[in-house]
Amino acid sequence: MTIRADTSTGGTSGAGTPPPLYAPQKKVYPQSVSGRFRNIKWAVMGVTLGIYYLLPFVRWDRGPDAPNQAVLVDFPGRRFYFFFIELWPQEVYYFTGLLILAALTLFLMNALAGRVWCGYLCPQTVWTDLFYAVERWVEGDRRERMKQASEPWTARHVRLAATKHGIWLLIAWWTGGAWVLYFADAPTLVYELATFQAPMMAWMWIGILTFTTYLLAGFAREQVCTYMCPWPRIQAALTDEWALNVAYRYDRGEPRVSLKEATKLRAAGEPAGDCIDCYQCVAVCPTGIDIRDGAQLECIQCGLCIDACDNVMARIGRPTGLIAYDNDINIERRREGLPELWRFVRPRTVIYAVVIALVGSMMLWSLLARDMLGVSVIHDRNPVYVQLSDGGLRNGYTVRLINKHNAPRELVLSLDGPPGARLEVVGAATQRADGHLVTVGPDTTRELRALVSVPPGSDLAASTPVTFHITDPDTGEREAAADFFRAPAPANTP
Repeated sequence: MTIRADTSTGGTSGAGTPPPLYAPQKKVYPQSVSGRFRNIKWAVMGVTLGIYYLLPFVRWDRGPDAPNQAVLVDFPGRRFYFFFIELWPQEVYYFTGLLILAALTLFLMNALAGRVWCGYLCPQTVWTDLFYAVERWVEGDRRERMKQASEPWTARHVRLAATKHGIWLLIAWWTGGAWVLYFADAPTLVYELATFQAPMMAWMWIGILTFTTYLLAGFAREQVCTYMCPWPRIQAALTDEWALNVAYRYDRGEPRVSLKEATKLRAAGEPAGDCIDCYQCVAVCPTGIDIRDGAQLECIQCGLCIDACDNVMARIGRPTGLIAYDNDINIERRREGLPELWRFVRPRTVIYAVVIALVGSMMLWSLLARDMLGVSVIHDRNPVYVQLSDGGLRNGYTVRLINKHNAPRELVLSLDGPPGARLEVVGAATQRADGHLVTVGPDTTRELRALVSVPPGSDLAASTPVTFHITDPDTGEREAAADFFRAPAPANTP
């Protein structure tokens, strides 16, 4: 077989310009549509944006001297508050668990309904939808916007563009402003922003998020989903033939002919598909693809093409569902005359659900059973021990007590160590029979200097285990931290 180069377009031989590697980018002008999936997207947008913008203002009483914002990332206090949950820096593993749960939930959603996250819940989709709504409200629907784009600039065109971009910037600014409210008391920070007394860090982050929201939702739009987001590439490796995806049912849509031609063919008893090539599914697509070309990387599974096609089918008197959430198995089964088959419960969905339940249960159990007391001990590095004038030995330690309650607590610090060992606490501590009574403030830590002494003549190894106990006499809670008492090595040690 002979392979001949294409010289007409400047191929491997002959003159001319070589063909471009990529098709030129075309601006997408999505058309408005009404229907079931559009209503779902409106509802999801309202709920998610409402939560994002209003949640910082929700109050939650945690007692005196504690922040009363329901959700707060308190960097100065090194705390994270989420309603009744309070996390300390050393409990960062809870965030790791949340990330694992989020990933597994995303995998489960993909196994059930493809990129349903991308189509309804992704922040890029939600804000882009909002920006599109503003654009349609100001400049009109698809035809009006395309017409304006092809005409020279006029005073009206400038006025509409200025209005649109002004509203976009307001939305973007409040998006950035709402984000910083999660890191400070929201009403206070709003007042400081309004009176230009807010810290420079707040203004900086508002500016960054305003710019990124304005750029990504107003200009990048579908380019983020197509080129910047890694999820389309990842989900393609996780899906299977049973997952529901927005699909064109070519088994009933082909062959495509016009409405008049289809009527003639059916009257003559010849086959005619339900698709009339109206291109409404393309016109409403936010990424500008033709779903009839099959599964594509750009498709975010938003379902707007389903609404557009169903509206057309209803007008021409044909059954709806020419474009629908379907799986590859059913399309082939219908072509063979077999009934449709749906399988939501299968090994991968069961595995995802079980792992989600296990991880969630472990996190919940850990959260409910976690200790509200803590103690840690650090042995002095130099010197590791001191020999006293009477021949006894003394070791020094730094003891840190942790009180995670929002009220001060009186705790007893005691020692379990070598025979005859005596514990001495430097500072404000009251000695009693069972140990030293120490007061630790609410939701804070306290560092103490502890000295452990043994009498002369004690037979000790070079390292003898010691354990510091911290006890709450009122509740009985008890925690311990272990270390070693250092002594000179015995004389017979090689």
